[in-house]
Amino acid sequence: MKTMIGLGLEVEARPDGFMELAADWLRVRDRDGQLQPLVANAAQREFERRRGRQNIVLKARQMGMTTWIAGRFFLRTILKPGTLTVQVAHTQAAAEAIFRVVQRMWENLSEDLREGPLRRTRANAGQMVFGDLDSEFRVWSAGDENAGRGLSIQNLHCSEVSRWPGDARATLAGLRAALAPGGEVVLESTPNGAYGAFYEEWQRGEGPGSRVQGSEGDGLVRHFLPWWMEPAYVGAAVDVGLMREDELALVERVGLSEEQVGFRRGLERSYGGLRLQEFAEDAESCFKATGSCCFDVEAIEQRLAELDEPMERRRGGALLVWLPAQVGKDYCVAVDTAGGGEDGDFAAVQVIEIASGLQCAELQERLRPSELARVTAELAREYGGALVAVERNNHGAAVIAYLQTSEGYRRLYRQGGEVGWLTTSASKPEMVARLGVLLRESGLMFKSRRLLGECRTFVAGERGRTSAASGSHDDLVMAMGVAQAVRAEVAGRQR
Repeated sequence: MKTMIGLGLEVEARPDGFMELAADWLRVRDRDGQLQPLVANAAQREFERRRGRQNIVLKARQMGMTTWIAGRFFLRTILKPGTLTVQVAHTQAAAEAIFRVVQRMWENLSEDLREGPLRRTRANAGQMVFGDLDSEFRVWSAGDENAGRGLSIQNLHCSEVSRWPGDARATLAGLRAALAPGGEVVLESTPNGAYGAFYEEWQRGEGPGSRVQGSEGDGLVRHFLPWWMEPAYVGAAVDVGLMREDELALVERVGLSEEQVGFRRGLERSYGGLRLQEFAEDAESCFKATGSCCFDVEAIEQRLAELDEPMERRRGGALLVWLPAQVGKDYCVAVDTAGGGEDGDFAAVQVIEIASGLQCAELQERLRPSELARVTAELAREYGGALVAVERNNHGAAVIAYLQTSEGYRRLYRQGGEVGWLTTSASKPEMVARLGVLLRESGLMFKSRRLLGECRTFVAGERGRTSAASGSHDDLVMAMGVAQAVRAEVAGRQR
């Protein structure tokens, strides 16, 4: 035992300690299924060179990072008593695959280690316990609601975070809360759209060169690993004289070989528009390559960079005002309702000028129907007796009833003789399409950072159904969709 502890201290102290020990002790299967020592490749060496206590890894497919982190954390688990390591995968199948890799590492240790200090006192699907060390290695699925609960984790690896199910932000927050002081965390994934927990974590991370191996502090160190760092990614050589301008630029910038250019052309044929997502070349285009966002991501990003602060903030920042009411102008107040309560969905209100479509004010707050009706009536009166369009789905009927009775507000939008706007499987695609055109061609009419953030996370799912990405909201999007649809209808009647 003392020898193991001493070895652990020595490995932690040496810059290349984990790489040397992994090559000596650990065995993995290569691409041909052959058992080989875990010798660090270029991407893995680059990670080791720059890693900090908190790390986020943005990578191309099959760079070996999941295996490397599993091996590194396995070594830390068996070399330091009292260590709990947890790896979390995006699916149960992926979790089982990771555990098989770790299981193989243990099975190929020397017999004196397996029967001695590294004897397992418990081993099942997803867990191995080293009783003599009081250490443990676990692998979970991100879909496990109890992941991390009641534990103190020293090593945490979150794999393919961009594809985690459910509320990935909440799952990640729970796991981080279980991380012991001084513990190490690695968030790792291929990209999957410019939205969601992994994208947000990458945006707040610290860029290349901002941290070095072993540095102290709580900064999230960013590691970008493009596909050409994997030596196996080569194809038929392409003569320099036959290369396109974009290929020559990569040859000049990163030194691609003729064989790597050939591999890249093969990716274009196989993956089409998803090539930049699955085989990342830079840390921006890879997020934007996905086709799941319903709106033009570049247009959204450009508008976000141009935005000014609102003229006024009310209700603790829930109500933002950019353009005050002007005499002689007509306005529409569109309402996306919610049940309210501390844990309920947000209610959303958008105020736009009918003639231009300009966004004037916006409310996002958890309000019960009666309070939402009161605030809506106040805004409508402030904007000169605006036309109020309430989405009558779900809680909308209650809001409409309060507007008509308690608030005595009469200028309410009617659709087919019935008060309120009805969002259906037929009307929603048209609303989304109209909003998409406006974002792309008339982006200046939108003032809200909150709204544009929701637009970036508004995606098309299975069977073309559009909604907020997991863990995100779309109440502001829907309220603006109603506002612009009603505006188009009113403008059409006035022609």
